[in-house]
Amino acid sequence: MQSKKSNFQTTKAGFFTRWMGSQRSWDTNFNLLLMALPGILLLLIFSYLPMIGIVIAFKNYRFADGIMGSAWVGLENFRFLFGTDTAFRITRNTLGMNSIFIATTTIGALAVAMLMNEVYQSRMSKYYQTMLFFPYFISWVIASYFVFAFLNGEGGVVNQLIVRAGGSPPSWYRSPQYWPLILTLANLWNSIGFSSIVYLAGILGISPELFEAAKIDGASKWQQIRFITMPMLYPLIIILVLLAIGRIFNADFGLFFFVPRDTALLYSTTDVIDTFVYRSLVQLGNISMAAAAGFYQSTVGFILVITANWIVRRINRDYSLF
Repeated sequence: MQSKKSNFQTTKAGFFTRWMGSQRSWDTNFNLLLMALPGILLLLIFSYLPMIGIVIAFKNYRFADGIMGSAWVGLENFRFLFGTDTAFRITRNTLGMNSIFIATTTIGALAVAMLMNEVYQSRMSKYYQTMLFFPYFISWVIASYFVFAFLNGEGGVVNQLIVRAGGSPPSWYRSPQYWPLILTLANLWNSIGFSSIVYLAGILGISPELFEAAKIDGASKWQQIRFITMPMLYPLIIILVLLAIGRIFNADFGLFFFVPRDTALLYSTTDVIDTFVYRSLVQLGNISMAAAAGFYQSTVGFILVITANWIVRRINRDYSLF
């Protein structure tokens, strides 16, 4: 009897301790939770509540009937989507171009961050950072006019340089083979500044004592980068790449729509899932087809990020995202 009473008191004491611990945790983190509330509401309203509309992908949606009243067609929208070469083309372009963007942006941002770290104490460092970061805030609508000024067949800067060099300038807006490179350069111009700031913050977080010890041992700048900077940045690089892989099926609509100026002759290399969904809505008015393409985009992107994270966990558990 005494033993049962003792166990009950122990259980009661443990419950009380856990309750007090959770209460202290709530009191400590209340301000942080309050700060996160706008972001949570934003996700709830714009990311989770619209998921109800996924059902449109499986219906023949009509405005008059509404979402629930429209006829159920099952996988018919997906059969129509994958029954042509359009699905293969937009999938290939989306995956291919985003893979190139991830690789070039990561390498370019790391290089710029390391260069910025070398002049971080200089008076001009703030100017350099501002000039690199500024393109991130320029709309693709405005950037498309810059690109057109360079590539315009009549008076474009690039064409004039080619003519002066004795060459024959191509018709850029009728030659899809050039646009993977053009879009890659445009994406680098826009995103390399923002990405380099993230890596620069990671470099500045490395203990200076490591570099001082390496200098004393006679390590060159390249050896410091190879054996100190890069190993310390690996977790940050992997996390950012995993997040990018999670959005590898979400192309930058402004880049792929405005910069090529929605030219039909360039669709073989510039048409991606996002531009296809837009044209399905605006030109064809097919909401069900657009919803099916969007559902396909989200599902494959989710599978890719889970797979990539699983591979990272198999290699090094500490570097995984979750």
